[in-house]
Amino acid sequence: MASTSDIRNGLCIRYNHDIYKVIEFLHVKPGKGPAFVRTKLKSVTSGKVLDNTFSAGHKIEDVRVETHKFQFLYHDGEFFHFMNVEDYTQIRLLENALDMPKLLKEGEVVTVLINTEDNMPLTVDMPASVILEVTHTEPGVKGNTATNATKPATVETGAEVNVPLFINEGDKIKIETEKGTYKERVKE
Repeated sequence: MASTSDIRNGLCIRYNHDIYKVIEFLHVKPGKGPAFVRTKLKSVTSGKVLDNTFSAGHKIEDVRVETHKFQFLYHDGEFFHFMNVEDYTQIRLLENALDMPKLLKEGEVVTVLINTEDNMPLTVDMPASVILEVTHTEPGVKGNTATNATKPATVETGAEVNVPLFINEGDKIKIETEKGTYKERVKE
């Protein structure tokens, strides 16, 4: 058992007969009344996100997890297949276990959280950013750069990302995986 002072991003807890991962948290000490912790929890089974408030000192049941590096192999339409980079065992996960499945490129190494009680994979943590090639985008219009204008671009994995007007087909771009947003153009 843990208490609210142990809450941190990435902590997996058992709550309402399900396992949730803490996405965000904020310790609040109001001027009047007791302190509390405001959290945003994501279900590792259904992917639903809910806001919850725990009073200070509240006991929470944490779930012991291990992290392992897995390489993404392929997607067969229903499952995403991964291989452990240490012992080469393979697992397959449904799409709801991934935060941003559209940004996952074959060969990408990710971190998989595994419940130590039953050795079941819980969730996949993507790298902070990925570098992908732009496969389709409309050409930018000259003179339309007074504001931070963007245009849609399709990357090699099929995901669509809004990019600045100067990005062309064939450019490699860095994408922030947490929000799925354009970060910068990558020169090689």
